Amino acid sequence: MSVVEQIKAVTAKAIKQLYTVDITEKDILVNATKPEFKGDYTVVLFGFVKQLKRSPDALGNELGEYLQSNHGELFSSFNIIKGFLNLSIRDQYWVGFLENQYQNISYGIKDKKSERVMVEYSSPNTNKPLHLGHLRNNFLGWSIAEILDASGYDVIKTCIVNDRGIHICNSMIAWQLFGNGATPESTHTKGDHFVGDYYVKFNDEYKKQIEKLKAEGLTQEDAEKQAPIMKATQQMLLEWETGKPDVIDLWKTMNSWVYAGFDATYKTIGSDFDKTYFESNTYLLGKTIVEKGLEKNVFIKKDDGSVWIDLTADGLDEKVVMRKDGTSVYITQDIGLAEQKQNEFHAQQSIYVVGDEQNYHFKVLKLICEKLGLASAGQIYHLSYGMVELPTGKMKSREGTVVDADDLVAEMIHISQEKTEELGKVKDFTADELKELYNTIGLGALKFFLLRVDPKKKMVFNPEESIDFHGFTGPFIQYTHARIKSIIRKIGEVESRESGVGSQESVVGSLFPLEKELIIQLEIFPAIIEEAAAEHDPSKLAIYIFNLAKTFNSFYSEHSIANAETEEKKQLRLQSAQLTASVIKKGMSLLGIKVPERM
Repeated sequence: MSVVEQIKAVTAKAIKQLYTVDITEKDILVNATKPEFKGDYTVVLFGFVKQLKRSPDALGNELGEYLQSNHGELFSSFNIIKGFLNLSIRDQYWVGFLENQYQNISYGIKDKKSERVMVEYSSPNTNKPLHLGHLRNNFLGWSIAEILDASGYDVIKTCIVNDRGIHICNSMIAWQLFGNGATPESTHTKGDHFVGDYYVKFNDEYKKQIEKLKAEGLTQEDAEKQAPIMKATQQMLLEWETGKPDVIDLWKTMNSWVYAGFDATYKTIGSDFDKTYFESNTYLLGKTIVEKGLEKNVFIKKDDGSVWIDLTADGLDEKVVMRKDGTSVYITQDIGLAEQKQNEFHAQQSIYVVGDEQNYHFKVLKLICEKLGLASAGQIYHLSYGMVELPTGKMKSREGTVVDADDLVAEMIHISQEKTEELGKVKDFTADELKELYNTIGLGALKFFLLRVDPKKKMVFNPEESIDFHGFTGPFIQYTHARIKSIIRKIGEVESRESGVGSQESVVGSLFPLEKELIIQLEIFPAIIEEAAAEHDPSKLAIYIFNLAKTFNSFYSEHSIANAETEEKKQLRLQSAQLTASVIKKGMSLLGIKVPERM
């Protein structure tokens, strides 16, 4: 039980004993005491003043006296500041905590629960390679899955691949027109990049044809419809849907090129999935559900045969769920897939990691599922995130201005090499060790920069800024970890003792402020994981690890470990260093980031 949980428990018990009033622990608010006041944790009293018929100061003094008298092993002193009860925790508690946890390799990890959570992320299209936006999506999805797993949930990682539709046919038509039989192998091009190039070629040719038709007197709208390359693409989509063999064969071939490329990128960035769904297998799902919804009058059929749902009473709009020709739309597929996933895995929550431009779509999806009474309705949760831009502005796939994930990762590794060589501390590394180090730093910088921001916020990614060994970055944390491991190698591991430091408070003496601050930060690690899981926000963990690394560096600058005042102090500080390294490594691993043993 954490110290905050203990404070809540004993405070609830104190209120029960003193005033014969039952207060639940969850209703007791405990915060870290503000730096300008004496104390470690503060109990906010205002919520109980009226119910307990006490002034804030009287209540604070009565509670403080009771807690110190009955739980003197935990509290050393208290003070009251305008309705806030500030409690000081005994140094003995912190020393005991440290001794109990510094060797615990599972520290921060919860026991497994029965609840199952699904996390869907990545969602690539097979007409282009993964790009910077996909990286934020993958890192968010993978990280929140790992954080939930560490919090005890049974986690299923899933991906839906958008492998059909007009945009896929765009690349296919362009390859037929301009490919001349070329393949990724013949051009020495990664498969997803190869197909993505033809998506851009399609758009270039489409623009040319539109301009030509406009010059011949057509309007912009008519030119867009009449362009031969667009008509050919629409025809190809119809042929795909009817299963024309040569179109299906080309589709399978080009998709296989893309999948090989995706697999290579996923391996590089560390993304994996327990189950992958394909739109080509799911796009017909939901049609039966729509038919049943018509029978229940959840949907209405209009005169042209199209099927709609009216959500205006819910503050939304009318939404088509089936076209007049009987074909499904995205929302139809998503209704069906939501049910399929629920029937397959019976999850208590189904998290969709999708950009904030789809906020409306997921409101509609959840509401439709609720109105249909589907089992999946209550599980749908949209983990919405803001778009990533570069300092130069937005990216556009069809214009070829998107930063490919592979290119960005390669650039990050190159920058990490340049920055590391500038420091000149890796002369004794082998070539293989250097390659691994540059990959670790480059990918770590990229992931940390994208995960340190609240998912809901838009962000600008600056590669140079992300690899700063002294800033709010992954490399700063990685360097701190390597520094701690170097200290431990030089000084040696903590000595085994029959009678631990925690039982020898008088020998250790009082904790210095930075010693105490570091231990307090280490103690809240499990609570930070729980908070990040509850809020579906890896940035909570990223910020915590950064602050922990900063605190350790401040602590080490002021307090020597090797030349500590006493042997007991030396062992205490070694324990702090060892647990700090362990927490940094575990915390960074939940963000998908490795930490080197030396840098």
